[in-house]
Amino acid sequence: MRKIKHLVVGAGLSGAVMAERIAGVLNEPVLVIDARGHIGGNCFDYRDKNGICIHKYGPHIFHTSNGEVWHYLSRFTKWHPFFLKVQAYIDGKMVPFSFNLNSLKKCFPEDMAQRISQKLINIVGYGNRLSILKLREQDDADLSFLADYIYRKGFLNYYKKQWGVTPEELDPAVAERVPVSVSTNDDYFVDRYQAIPQDGYTKMIENILAHPLIEVRLNTPYDAENFEAENVYYTGPIDEFFNYELGELPYRSLEFDIREENTPYFQNGVVVSYPNNYDFTRICEHKYFLNDKSDRTVISLEYPAAFERGKNERYYPVPQDKNLELYNRYLLLAENCKNVHFFGRLGDYRYYNMDVAVARALALFKELY
Repeated sequence: MRKIKHLVVGAGLSGAVMAERIAGVLNEPVLVIDARGHIGGNCFDYRDKNGICIHKYGPHIFHTSNGEVWHYLSRFTKWHPFFLKVQAYIDGKMVPFSFNLNSLKKCFPEDMAQRISQKLINIVGYGNRLSILKLREQDDADLSFLADYIYRKGFLNYYKKQWGVTPEELDPAVAERVPVSVSTNDDYFVDRYQAIPQDGYTKMIENILAHPLIEVRLNTPYDAENFEAENVYYTGPIDEFFNYELGELPYRSLEFDIREENTPYFQNGVVVSYPNNYDFTRICEHKYFLNDKSDRTVISLEYPAAFERGKNERYYPVPQDKNLELYNRYLLLAENCKNVHFFGRLGDYRYYNMDVAVARALALFKELY
């Protein structure tokens, strides 16, 4: 058995960044393994026969206000500027979502929309955002009505489909990811940098891993008995690493129905959410990502499901107190593994955006070296 100084488990964004830092800064060889047959993790994309860039595991829009992360990744890709605008099908209308002042005009009579808009501007301030949970705390009849409307029409059933529970049963931070915006800006994110890699995420991550000191092995699950490594950087599930000794950490999964449609465009935008209709949560139209041109189009319908080992993929850690308590017990076990470093969405059991995953890998490398 060949002794390895640095072993990175997982060829997704987190693992790729760690491998690049080890090879590029320490000038030491590193082996990257992944159980899947491709690099990129859930960021993996590819071109189909129509020349459309397909996000296999759902839409990925890179957005950040972290200049260090942006400039780091810009070494490995050029960017296609992209500002995500999401619509939700509510009461027979396509409504901008996150909910904003334009949404009010779509949902309510003109005089009512104007009255509520003015109250939001007076109380919250134009250009500001607040969570639906904070809106529900406002002591005003109109704003209470609005909060209840958004909760019932935009959140409640969507959460039940996406998470299998109501919003009250999750960490409030989840609801804060989709705030109410007191503006007429339909952009879903407010970060300074918003874009998609010009040649796709797979190519960007391929470039990150393209150091001569980095070796990548795919279709290679991690087994400690098969690798003698001085240092292990583990982005896989922390409970799996310990063979589920304390129990299994729950995740939500997604199943995608990817369809080719014989029409240039299927819908008026990249993402349309269906909070109250159907069993799927949203429809994504992939050609919008990089403005691909084709006589046909490709859409994907997302069906949430509970994660089941051997049946589907882990997507979202379920942020509930009991699950975080179990994760913290695994962290105590991890403290005894002095040469194993856990990070990434699965290793940290955290719902990371891509920029946070990159920042976490960069920070961990600096902490170690």
